[in-house]
Amino acid sequence: MDPSIQFYTGLRWQDVVDILLNSYILFRLYVLFRGTNVIRMIMAIVMLWIMERMAVNMGLIVTSWAMQGIIAAAALIVIIVFRNEIASVLQTRNFKSFFWGFPQRQIQTPVDIIVESTYELARRKLGALIVLPLKKGLETVVQSGVAWQGKLSREMLLSIFWHGTPVHDGATVIQGDRIVEVAVILPLSKRSDLPAYFGTRHRAAVGLAEQTDALVIVVSEERGQVTVFKDESIININDNIELEQVLREHAGEVIATSGLKRQTVELGIAAMICLASISGIWFSFARGLETLVTLEVPVEFMNRDPKMEIFAASASSVRLQLSGSGSLIKSLRPDQVEVKLNLDNAVAGSNQVSIARDSITLPPGIQLKQVDPQTLAVNLDVPVKKTLPIQPDWTGKLAEGLILEVARMVPDKVKVVGGSLMLNDIQTIYTEKIPLENITTGGTVSVSLVLQSSSLKLENGAKNRIDVIYKVKRRPTASS
Repeated sequence: MDPSIQFYTGLRWQDVVDILLNSYILFRLYVLFRGTNVIRMIMAIVMLWIMERMAVNMGLIVTSWAMQGIIAAAALIVIIVFRNEIASVLQTRNFKSFFWGFPQRQIQTPVDIIVESTYELARRKLGALIVLPLKKGLETVVQSGVAWQGKLSREMLLSIFWHGTPVHDGATVIQGDRIVEVAVILPLSKRSDLPAYFGTRHRAAVGLAEQTDALVIVVSEERGQVTVFKDESIININDNIELEQVLREHAGEVIATSGLKRQTVELGIAAMICLASISGIWFSFARGLETLVTLEVPVEFMNRDPKMEIFAASASSVRLQLSGSGSLIKSLRPDQVEVKLNLDNAVAGSNQVSIARDSITLPPGIQLKQVDPQTLAVNLDVPVKKTLPIQPDWTGKLAEGLILEVARMVPDKVKVVGGSLMLNDIQTIYTEKIPLENITTGGTVSVSLVLQSSSLKLENGAKNRIDVIYKVKRRPTASS
């Protein structure tokens, strides 16, 4: 069979649900942590995992071991180093945003208010440090901020940076049309090529721009000069028109107009990547290189008539040949495989019961190749009790001149339990064979009873051995 046809015919609805569910979980993690350093570290771990799988397939044992250790250490580092960023993301999400909420369209930043406020601060020579983040999170870079969540206005910015206010020395973070945090401490740059007149605010702005994609506006307290920092660029602003142009390119109307479309495309690509990744992982574990295994599985009979019992079966277990990926076969436990035969249509006597595929329970990803035997003969009957006489089974001949005068069994009858159909045809229970060649005088011999079928049993408490008491005498001669 063509491999592609075999793949699709073997695909169950549970497999489709498995792939879609895990793809959605992975996509939700991306939506929650997009734009943060956590998602970038997770992407790096995924790349390491892909490299580790390639090393395994190429037979690079030491390399695969080393990659596994690196992946485990990297996962631990992500949890420890970025714990604050992870906590901030989780704490700011409600129930809806965890499972099906999507990020809303970015609110346009009121550039005119920022421009007007910045030049009012510059005119009054009030030092200011304004941060406009884009996608990358600031949580792991900045420190000691005070949550503000106030509506952005000219009066608000002037009051924050006014001399004597408790928060005027730190940076102010603006997202959309709101001031989200004030009094934020930024990392200082260690560059040695900065101008000598740059103060602490300028070095903090350079340090943040180096580590994030944020745009930082600095108003010099001594010179009243406005400077913008973005990535490695330092832009000295000459007038409010130039500042407005720079801000609109970063977070103004141009981005706001195309933001929704770009976000939709980004999320669509992310969803496709998540689906492809989970499908690849599922195929690797559940449909990888096929491995065969044979298991001896006991048969469990279900739904028989309560008035009848199973007196005989052609086999108590069946051999199953199973296939699956090597990893799934290695993790397969015997208790995960069950064979249950339905006897609700069985009648008294011999029944031929076929072992169908729906009679066999297998773990997900394991396929059934062959069943041996495919049919079992099962004998059912109504159990009854019957008292039967015992007959000794003599074999051979007595010595010449001897005759068996009398033989008596103790006990001479026994109560047998079995199916009604079988017991109807049985009138006597025989002992095991008793050789006559060894008998020369009277005596007693202890022998076992022979039941004609394994389905027959003696009544509870009855012994399987009896005593045969016999007498022997000499045959009369002609002269007598």
